[in-house]
Amino acid sequence: MALCWLEVDSSVLRDNLRALRSALSGGCEIVVVVKADAYGHGATAVARIAAGVGIRWFAVAHAEELDAVRRAAPRANIVILGPVRPEELDLVTRHRGIPCVVDLDHGRSLAAAARRQKRPLPVHLKIDTGMGRLGFDWAGAAEAIRPLFDEPGLRIEGICTHFARVEAGAEDPARVQVERFLVVAAAAQEMAGRRLFRHVSGSRGMLLHPEWDFEGVRPGIAVYGYGASDPAGRVVTRPVLQWKARVAQVRCVPAGTPVGYYGTYTTPAATTLAVVGAGYADGYLRSLSNRAHVLIGGRRCRVVGRVSMNWLVADVGLYGAVAPGDEVVLIGRQGNQEIWADELATLCRTIPYEILTGIRATIERRVT
Repeated sequence: MALCWLEVDSSVLRDNLRALRSALSGGCEIVVVVKADAYGHGATAVARIAAGVGIRWFAVAHAEELDAVRRAAPRANIVILGPVRPEELDLVTRHRGIPCVVDLDHGRSLAAAARRQKRPLPVHLKIDTGMGRLGFDWAGAAEAIRPLFDEPGLRIEGICTHFARVEAGAEDPARVQVERFLVVAAAAQEMAGRRLFRHVSGSRGMLLHPEWDFEGVRPGIAVYGYGASDPAGRVVTRPVLQWKARVAQVRCVPAGTPVGYYGTYTTPAATTLAVVGAGYADGYLRSLSNRAHVLIGGRRCRVVGRVSMNWLVADVGLYGAVAPGDEVVLIGRQGNQEIWADELATLCRTIPYEILTGIRATIERRVT
């Protein structure tokens, strides 16, 4: 019996994908972001479910992430958002990945590798319009990309950018990035002599700016149920993943009992402690010590003492029977109580992305 596992709710994921797709402007594709093992949910399972509801586009960060997605979605388009090295091109072409070109030298090196393979390589151009990270600098991009249209090894099919910040309202700083992008995209399409697949919005851009749908949008966190909970918003999604563990031991202790390393918590009264089979080696952050709650028997129970490598301790009080083997919810729902990744993120002063992707990859993912 596993002490710690994840449950991925396929019906919620399907609902989220359908809701996102139905909100899109006509002709716009959802490019489902499945990098980082689909934000900790399991890339193969997520891609298989998404392909089953008609999703035709996916995005990964690195070439080595292609295999898991291609096995699940054999006919999909898969964009690689990070720069592919020329020596990775055999892997990329085997899985029919679509690299993003981030500068002229990168494009030329991929073109040369593609010519050696004697097959044209489909690529998208990545433009840095204000993120300050990967891509052609927008100010000189129109001229910098021109030579790539003459490279016989490349087939330029798309163009994209990445927002540094998206806010509601007319003063959204992302508007400046879109204006810069559209200038470069128009020049690129003129060079290509055809329309390119333009994609700029991630989850937040998609939720706040329907006018930026273009040919594709790249929702990530919203697919998995975070950042899209406002009923007044463009679309509502629900969390897909639940993280569960089991009680390993139950101990009745008197007042004044120190708990865990360095005794950072001392029981103020007689109580019952449940030792739970999850710790920071599993991704349950040590900064949740003495702050978070878990769900046991449908009740919120405080995590007491320091979270250790393989265990945490919850104070379950004197009421209600708790026994070894009982289910504990770290993220998810039990009875009428809920704890989701955004709650844990707030306690840790981070974001749900880090909570979800930090869950140990070898923990069993059960698709329900």
